[in-house]
Amino acid sequence: MAEQKHKDRRDKDTAPAEDTVVLTPGEPAEIVGINFREAGKIYYFSPLDFKFSLGDRVIVTTSRGVEIGTVKVPNKKVDPKEIVSPLKRVMRPATEDDLAKDRDNRQAEMDAAVICKKKIAAHGLDMSLVAVEYTFDRSKLLFYFTCESRVDFRELVKDLASTFHTRIELRQIGIRDEAKIMGGLAICGRKYCCSGFLTDFVQVSIKMAKEQNFSLNSAKVSGACGRLMCCLRYEHEVYEEAIKRTPPQGSLVKTADGEGMITEIRPLAEEVRVKLNGNDKDAPKLYKTKDIRVIRYGKRPKDDEDDDGAAE
Repeated sequence: MAEQKHKDRRDKDTAPAEDTVVLTPGEPAEIVGINFREAGKIYYFSPLDFKFSLGDRVIVTTSRGVEIGTVKVPNKKVDPKEIVSPLKRVMRPATEDDLAKDRDNRQAEMDAAVICKKKIAAHGLDMSLVAVEYTFDRSKLLFYFTCESRVDFRELVKDLASTFHTRIELRQIGIRDEAKIMGGLAICGRKYCCSGFLTDFVQVSIKMAKEQNFSLNSAKVSGACGRLMCCLRYEHEVYEEAIKRTPPQGSLVKTADGEGMITEIRPLAEEVRVKLNGNDKDAPKLYKTKDIRVIRYGKRPKDDEDDDGAAE
């Protein structure tokens, strides 16, 4: 079964009309950007007469119910083309009571996770619970899980509904979403990019690893989720520009020491290694690209279409 990608439904809000602001066509709109979990997607809301600072906690209404969020983009004017009208409005800044309730919800989520795991085992379901999330008003309780095959969890939902007496929703997520929610330390020693600051997953391909001269060993280029590391994307444009100025491997070139074949390229250093003709016993020599002349270009590797895949 193909992975069912986790899709946040906040961007499909069907809030009542009184909770929205109709934008005036052609006029800049004042917005405030809010997210609902660390490194989560940022959504635009109308601040009305409130002035918010970075990090302020606020109460808003979404399609999932009343929720508490964090201001990531303080009040600013944006082009109305960047917004889907009507724009939802902020209900109010969060009070101390709201923050206390949010802390209680976080504790309740941990308790719900323990109960849910026991019920999954009792129903004999082959699924792994990843996270539990209450909406701020506790009108809905969401359980995020992973599994390798299709699971019939209808009886589990009924069991959970009778236990928690609220609306229950189970969402199957992919392995990248699991890593984002669970968090952890990557091989670089830093927090996972996806759970630290990436609001959306980036497209990554094995070609990026090849262009950056990474070993194609999966342990070297794969993250904790088993997919290609997101950080392969960060310097991709720089490597692409450097590679355009560097002859590809297999090119026949002329050097100060004679003609030879390029066996290795170092795009950022603007260097290549050349195996000189007639010197089979000698190791390839290092030259600056400005010091060689190309006689015949080799073939550049074709683009890989295996975006977001695992290493070969």
